[in-house]
Amino acid sequence: MLGAGRRLQLRPDHPIRNGGFALFVAAVLVFTIIAATYQPDDPLLHASSSSSSSKLTSFLVSTSNATFLADVSVLRTGEDFQNSSSPSSAADNRVAEIAPFIELSDIDNSTTSAAAAIAEVCDPGAPVDCADRELFHLLMRAAIESFPDIHFYRFGKPASVPGAAGACDMAWRFRPRDATRPTFYKDYRRFHLARSENCTLFVSKIDDYHSGVNARKRRRSKHGAGGGGGGEVVFEPKKNASAAEEHKADEKLEAVPVVGEAVNDTLPVIESESTFSAGKYLIYDGGGDRCKSMNHYLWSFLCALGEAQYLNRTLVMDLTICLSSIYTGTGQDAEGKDFRFYFDFEHLKDSASVIDQRQFWTDWGKWEKKDKLSLHFVNDFKLTPMKLAGVKDTLIMRKFGDVEPDNYWYRVCEGETESVIQRPWHLLWKSRRLMEIVSAVSSQLSWDFDSVHIVRGDKARNPELWPNLARDTSPDALLATLGDKIDNGRRLYIATNEPDTTFFDPLKDKYMTYFLNDFRDLWNETSEWYTETKELNGGIPVEFDGYMRVEVDTEVFLRGKKQLETFNDLTSDCKDGVNTCPASS
Repeated sequence: MLGAGRRLQLRPDHPIRNGGFALFVAAVLVFTIIAATYQPDDPLLHASSSSSSSKLTSFLVSTSNATFLADVSVLRTGEDFQNSSSPSSAADNRVAEIAPFIELSDIDNSTTSAAAAIAEVCDPGAPVDCADRELFHLLMRAAIESFPDIHFYRFGKPASVPGAAGACDMAWRFRPRDATRPTFYKDYRRFHLARSENCTLFVSKIDDYHSGVNARKRRRSKHGAGGGGGGEVVFEPKKNASAAEEHKADEKLEAVPVVGEAVNDTLPVIESESTFSAGKYLIYDGGGDRCKSMNHYLWSFLCALGEAQYLNRTLVMDLTICLSSIYTGTGQDAEGKDFRFYFDFEHLKDSASVIDQRQFWTDWGKWEKKDKLSLHFVNDFKLTPMKLAGVKDTLIMRKFGDVEPDNYWYRVCEGETESVIQRPWHLLWKSRRLMEIVSAVSSQLSWDFDSVHIVRGDKARNPELWPNLARDTSPDALLATLGDKIDNGRRLYIATNEPDTTFFDPLKDKYMTYFLNDFRDLWNETSEWYTETKELNGGIPVEFDGYMRVEVDTEVFLRGKKQLETFNDLTSDCKDGVNTCPASS
């Protein structure tokens, strides 16, 4: 009863609350009546008009879109976007792999390529916008799906093609998927685009290796401020390195070559008289190393470079090479070859302190007397680099005599010096122009081939030292041996010194065979290699000589997925003749 009495008790503010509620209800009723009876001026929503139905229908099928521009395309629904928005899962995964390396900044993933394909006007002949980010995704996915045997590391921004409204050029860095060597490659190709019936863009064709020339970037020189690909390179002698600089130098040692970048191997020039006079230099003069094998040349050259680094001096180097007769078609030594034909001078000058001999002597003649530059002669190779460490003279000149083998440069690095002077092999890379040919050959083989190195020539004609070689490298023997190691129908690159490649024609019954000469267009008169080396050689054409052939042949061989060597896999003969095989462990 007490509870009931409390519920019936009236509070003083009760009438006020009831009045407020009544006003709220009244306001809602008034608003509802106005909304129900109000007729807007817009005829499309005029409910009482007899033509409202036709006007509403006209609105819904109107050719005006939100931007008031004509859109004659069919209204798209979910099934229309299915093909363009559902690429293969493998391609999606590979796009995810390279996503951190894409060179377009902050790619917008808020719209799909299908959505981007909804054009305001469907004009099949309209030019494509190579700067469009969704088009970039389309090109990237097309490249990934077209080249399954390479691993993409970086894509560049697509570039438009003058005079070709339906094409874009795009570059990328990559490595072969089964690569064992620390080398990156760069390719740039032309993508041809077309539109489907509903105006969705698709890639209709991808052109050959290095066809996308508009996407090729010119590297800036590391020397000088704003040095481009063709300007002079400023020379500065290397100074004593601080701990931080040494750390940077260590990082440089781990640098990985990139084949396909534009090469800038212009010669360094002296920035000023004071720069030249402040430097310390080392030069090797004379000797019996000239016109020897390339292995001999490199063994001596790297000894000189190693001593220069040990003494913290700039190496004055002769960039002309005498090519041994073993690499020439004439059987005669060939003078006047350029170091840059065979080796990566850009990497060398960026990583070590070197200067061209001709440039050095020109500047020495100008400033020697004026600046009182001093010269220290060394006539005995037995005088070790350790004993020259305290020499203060501007130039140390090691002179070598005429008596072999004591006049070989590499003698400096023998004896007690051997444990002190380390030959800097990491500074010597193969010419990137030659490696570009290697990359082009491998690309034409889709980076999916096996390789075999077949040695014949003089060794096959000398049964006293190689009794089994001729028989083991005959076509019948090769078919039997390769049949157990390489699958039928595979691309097979044959690196060989056999001049008559028709000798291997029987192998074509089981394999798609390729030889270096099959790719001679890569160094003929229309090739990029021919043009660049001719310019480097003062306008004189450069022969694709025997050493270049061996270098390219070997490097292509090393990029095969399966690699078979003559003296390891094809014959029991020893590489250097009877009884020279290494003892089995």
